[in-house]
Order: sequence, then C-alpha cells, then structure tokens
Amino acid sequence: MLYTIKNESLSVTIDTLGAQMQTITSADGVEYLWYGDPKYWGSRATNLFPYVGRMTNGTYIYRGKTYQMGPHGFARNMEFTAQQESNACVTFTLTDDETTRACYPFQFAFSVIYELSGPQVKITYRVENKGTDVMYFGLGGHPGFRLPLEEGKCFEDYSITFAQPCHPSRALLAPSYMMSGVETLFPLENDTTLPLRHDLFDDDAIILRHFDKTMTLSAGEGSRGVKVHIPQMPCVGLWHAVKTDAPFVCIEPWVSLPSRDGVVEDISQQSDLVALAAGKTYENEWSITLL
Repeated sequence: MLYTIKNESLSVTIDTLGAQMQTITSADGVEYLWYGDPKYWGSRATNLFPYVGRMTNGTYIYRGKTYQMGPHGFARNMEFTAQQESNACVTFTLTDDETTRACYPFQFAFSVIYELSGPQVKITYRVENKGTDVMYFGLGGHPGFRLPLEEGKCFEDYSITFAQPCHPSRALLAPSYMMSGVETLFPLENDTTLPLRHDLFDDDAIILRHFDKTMTLSAGEGSRGVKVHIPQMPCVGLWHAVKTDAPFVCIEPWVSLPSRDGVVEDISQQSDLVALAAGKTYENEWSITLL
C-alpha cells in the first residue's frame, strides 16, 4: 500500500513493502528519485536491516548456531505497518515474527520515519530491542537518484561534492563482493569533489570512510541536485549497476560493512555492528534535501 506525504516544497510516496520511497517530487513536478527500471536496478530506495551487504555464503553464526540471510537483510522484502502522523510525516514499523526469527533470532521493532520540512525529507531509523539479550544489527539506506535531473545535462556533468575538504579512505571489495580487508586513500578533486563517470562503478560500490558527512549531487552551481546529510553514519556506498550506463547513482548511508571475504561472521563479534542492550532503543537520522 502506498502512502504520500507532502508540503509546499515536495511530496514523497512510500510503499509499505520495505518502507521504500517510490517518489521524491518537487513542487514543480520534477522527479528526483530513481524510477526502478529493472534493466538496471529494480529498486528505488531500499532500507537495509538487519545487515548491510552480503554475508559469506549467505551465512552467519550466533551463539554457535548457523543462520542464513540474503544480501542487505530481510526488511526490504517485508510488509511494514504504516501510521500517518500528519500530512508531512508517516511512520512504518516492522516487528519480528516466525519468518524473521528463523533467520534472525531477536525480538525487535524496526521503524522508518519520514518527515518533511521545507525541501527536505528527514529519515529516522528507530530500532527497539524487545528481547532479553543484546541484539546485534547493521542498517542503512540505499536511495538512487536519477541522472540527469534536467534537460541539457548528461550523467558525466554531475559530481558528488563534500561540504568540507576531506581525505576519505576506500574500503575495497574482494571479487566475492565481501570486504577484502584492504583500505586505500581515495583522492578527491580539490579534496572535495568526485566527478561521476559510469566506469567508476565497474568494480561495484565505492565504499568510503573518514569523509565529510554532507555531500551534494549536482551538475554545478544553479543546477538541480540533492544534498545528503548523514551525520551518524560512518560509511557511505556510492553505486550504480556494474558495467552499465545506468542513468542514476545511489548515495548509501551505512552504519556497518558487509562480511569479510571468506569469513562466516559471528555477529556478536563483528565490531562495526550495533550492539543494543535489552529494552533499549537506537535511533539514527539522515536527510535528503532537494536543490
């Protein structure tokens, strides 16, 4: 089921399946979100929970028992319950059931809250540990933005520009798309700017750490674009479909990384996962602003 929130600057439509945004549309009718063409990538803005990326052999260990889980966790393929708080705010919630406990043995409530303010959509992830044990999880976002955003531009006209000079490091993927354990410097033009080219993504996602947490996707001053602010996210993945001319780019805020190559992770020992005590609540906010 689809829910729409709107204000004077934009409207956002979200599906209860995965609590995934379907549109982000400006007041003058321009669509900013990728439209999910399966030729390249059939999703639009998936929410990743309780894991980010792939697990070695699709498998992990908890308390000596082996569990199976697909890429990016299960929340993206499940129906959420929606509660519209106002014209500009809606909350989607997923709770554990027999299906989730078969692959993830924790009691939880995972909520995705969308709230509009001017040209900005704020996304809040809220995780409640409903059980009696420490709960381990990763989470993140996976929004795609269509390019170009206006006539007369092409994909290569666009750049991702960080608000402040920075010297990010790139966590490299192995051929298996797991983490290789190798991290290298990732130079930016003028320490701020990554010009986009399709072949940047021939080896899958560019995963960065140690970067400025505000970045702008645009074709230069005065052009349409988006600003993504991810203050509580230590990682960002930049991606489009591998070895294609896909007309979009994803800016993906991540709390944690995929599994190490060749290692079936014990999630209680994976240091970048969130460890949430029984009865506690975790929140993480980020935002997308239309320019």
